[in-house]
Amino acid sequence: MDIIKRILVSGGAGFLGSHLCERLVEQGHDVICLDNFFTSQKSNVVHLLGKSNFELLRHDIVHPIFLEVDEIYNLACPAAPGHYQYNPIKTMKTSVLGSINLLGMARRCNAKIFQASTSEVYGDPEVHPQPESYRGCVNPIGVRACYDEGKRAAETLFMDYHRMNKLRTRICRIFNTYGPRMHPFDGRVVSNFIRQALANEDITIYGDGSQTRSFCYRDDLVEGFIRLMNAADEVFFPVNIGNPGEYTIKQLAELTVELTGANSKIIYKPLPPDDPTRRQPDITLAKKYLNWEPKVPLREGLQKTIDWFKTINPELYRPPTPNY
Repeated sequence: MDIIKRILVSGGAGFLGSHLCERLVEQGHDVICLDNFFTSQKSNVVHLLGKSNFELLRHDIVHPIFLEVDEIYNLACPAAPGHYQYNPIKTMKTSVLGSINLLGMARRCNAKIFQASTSEVYGDPEVHPQPESYRGCVNPIGVRACYDEGKRAAETLFMDYHRMNKLRTRICRIFNTYGPRMHPFDGRVVSNFIRQALANEDITIYGDGSQTRSFCYRDDLVEGFIRLMNAADEVFFPVNIGNPGEYTIKQLAELTVELTGANSKIIYKPLPPDDPTRRQPDITLAKKYLNWEPKVPLREGLQKTIDWFKTINPELYRPPTPNY
């Protein structure tokens, strides 16, 4: 590597942020990990604390912070429904005020800045699979709106900073992701299923299980992050990063039971409001501009995730909210 960069990763102690910090530290960059530890764990980055090119700051990006950096990855925001609905106003503030604060830092430092957006900007899509040109079908006053609309507003801010200030922006629309270091009580479908299966509890499916998701293993996703950040400046528009393999929730539940060898039964509960019925990324732009596509199939990635869950004690993970 020729150039050592000073890189800020907000939300850097989270599930994805910690893996991104690892990759950047391994590459020799000077990495500042910033996190308020609402849904993340210090244990995710404790192995990096002894590295001379890693620094950990406890801070909430809703409040301004002044640092000198070359690149910013903004991953800060609770991403699981139970977490972001726990304090919806704070969730919206994190997306909007947090983006304003980090975009201001990027402008002052002339830094490149990356926004971890989400496939939730598409809402319950009427177009399938979802290309970046699709504007979405989002309920702006629903229980998920604090996250969906907060991320949409953040994308607006990133595009306006790019247009007005020529800021070098990157926008990544993340589809469902899984892998080691997921919080066991984050309420996401993969962690819920694995935790229930390993305890031989009933597997809970919300709805009839026919709704679909596309699951991307964390290593593939982080590779996509880095390629997008390092892409040409012409790639300032949103880019989908996710695995186009589409599975029903019932298929995921059955595969989890198979791989864990559990005796769990599948039970069904009502579908939450505004829960998307289908979700699958069109990754044409990622292939074209980043030469990126996922490599880890669901069965392999799920087995790795299950193996990691077997090594942890869930009782040591405090559920961040009562809504898990």
